[in-house]
Amino acid sequence: MKMILAFLPPHRLDRATRALEHVGGFPGMTVTRSRGFGREKAEAPGDAREQLTDYTDTVRVEAIVPDGMVNEAVEAIVEATHTGNRGDGKIFVLPVEDAIRIKTKERGPHAV
Repeated sequence: MKMILAFLPPHRLDRATRALEHVGGFPGMTVTRSRGFGREKAEAPGDAREQLTDYTDTVRVEAIVPDGMVNEAVEAIVEATHTGNRGDGKIFVLPVEDAIRIKTKERGPHAV
């Protein structure tokens, strides 16, 4: 199992959601509002960096998927949200060691 962790512009969330709904067997996702800054702030010259005090609104999308679904799910997000402009977002894929569905006590991929 893997965790797909995506940071996306809020106005692109609906497109990403619709794309993931077309991935066969997609188990679902969690969305959280978040704020942050990227490379453009970190690489700004000294005085400019001090002026860039505002964070950018983003959404954090988390989904736990079987290993065989990772590429299709990631590609769906990329295709739905890519504009080629700054601020398109980032996607990270992380290993998941285990999952437990508390209601049924199922473990592993069946718990997702």
